[in-house]
Amino acid sequence: MGKFLKMMTENRKNGIKSALDRQSEEQDVEDAAKLSPRLIYEVIRRDGEEELARPTRSLIWSGIAAGIMISFSVLGEAIFRTYLPDVPSSYLIENLGYSLGFLLVILGRMQLFTENTITTVLPFMLTPSRNMFGRICRLWGIVLTANVVGAFAIATVFAHTSAIPPVLMPALMSLSEHAIGMPPGESFMRAIPAGILIAAIVWMLPQLKNGAFYVILVFTWLIAAGDFTHIVAGSVEMGLLAVTGNLGFNDAAFGFFLPVLFGNIVGGTVIFTLMAWGQVRDEMVDQN
Repeated sequence: MGKFLKMMTENRKNGIKSALDRQSEEQDVEDAAKLSPRLIYEVIRRDGEEELARPTRSLIWSGIAAGIMISFSVLGEAIFRTYLPDVPSSYLIENLGYSLGFLLVILGRMQLFTENTITTVLPFMLTPSRNMFGRICRLWGIVLTANVVGAFAIATVFAHTSAIPPVLMPALMSLSEHAIGMPPGESFMRAIPAGILIAAIVWMLPQLKNGAFYVILVFTWLIAAGDFTHIVAGSVEMGLLAVTGNLGFNDAAFGFFLPVLFGNIVGGTVIFTLMAWGQVRDEMVDQN
């Protein structure tokens, strides 16, 4: 009788262990499985709904913080340019500095306008309405204005305080003159790939667990290495030239700001977001 009870106990333990092993195996499979486009869309759409519902004051302060923090992209480039040897290959290393500000802003969950060209538009694609469109315009206006205010504030600090070592100023000015010096049409076209790449980062983040750092690093490095234009990082460069008296309002607004703004919107919303919506549209409509 004792042996029988012992055998039953052992069998029960083995059965429980086997069930737990199967459950663990199923969890491992689920963890390893890639998210479907529909699930990625849903994750970003819900994030967009949350962003659209945030209070105005929260959006303002988060947007200003992003405008300030993105300056480390320009500063990082300037540091590399100042201290790297003057050889052709230094260009590729120098542009790694551009990723610093984006890492701070995106991983820090601050409000960056170019992220919102996809995040806040996805809810509208699913349930388009005049109210939803108005909410998007409100958020875009608040965040973009706050980003620019933060960018100009930090540019003023760079230009008129001792926060930045003087040895870095020639590189900062050179980078700014190059970014702002493109013709408006070229600035617009160069902004489209930048908008696509930022939207692509947002699209990939939901299925990344430990690789977000490297995806942001590589894709934002590509923006700099490809000499593409970004409205918020570029606003730091625009602000630096403006506060030092090297750029007038018309050249800033019509030569750089508006062309790059529309180019980023075309890349992030018109191209990438519409493509993302196209591949999940039927699934999302059927679900609802």
